Amino acid sequence: MAALLLASCAGRAQLSGGADVHVMPGDGLPAPTKTDLFEQNRPYLIGPFDKLTIDVFGIADLSQKEVQIDASGRLSFPLVGTIEASGKTPGELAEVIEARLRAGFVKNPQVTVNLKETVSQVITVDGEVREPGLYPVVGRMTLMRAIATAKGLGEYARMDDVVVFRTVNGQKMAALYNLRAIRRGSYSDPELYANDIIVVGDSQARRIFKDLLAAGTILSYVAVAVLK
Repeated sequence: MAALLLASCAGRAQLSGGADVHVMPGDGLPAPTKTDLFEQNRPYLIGPFDKLTIDVFGIADLSQKEVQIDASGRLSFPLVGTIEASGKTPGELAEVIEARLRAGFVKNPQVTVNLKETVSQVITVDGEVREPGLYPVVGRMTLMRAIATAKGLGEYARMDDVVVFRTVNGQKMAALYNLRAIRRGSYSDPELYANDIIVVGDSQARRIFKDLLAAGTILSYVAVAVLK
């Protein structure tokens, strides 16, 4: 059993692309273009911490009101109360506010919602990290910073199996990275960009080993060899 575990850890992670994914070397993954970063073919959905400008035509006290979506995706607005804004387009939110105002005896309200500031420039961190999710790109974001932002590696993370997916000029690309090699300084920590997807691989050998260790069927010195 120990031999099998060691053999399963010895192999290098491999990345093979599908028909629509072009596999690149880690240092050859190009930066996305401006068009890739700001796709215009889909509506913008409001999210937490976005800042909006809301204008109710003809009502001075409700004109050019700046509001910020809270962490739970809600906003508060005079005469309207609290609204679930996250996941709605600005137009859909305007319709909700109009309906609330109409129910509150404002005759034929006309509401305009504009996006003032957004944190929509995000990356996706998934796989064996402690807190998978969407994270905003603030300043220069690198692979190691992204992992740290997701609270670090999970218990079963495979450090030589970290894949970055990116779209450049409409072409889907992927590259494989080794976090241990980056930590040693073997090559530089690669920069990430908005819309990148980072997936940290899972070590099946670690899972098997933990089960065996818990059952008392393997010696502790084998653990050291497997986890190196």
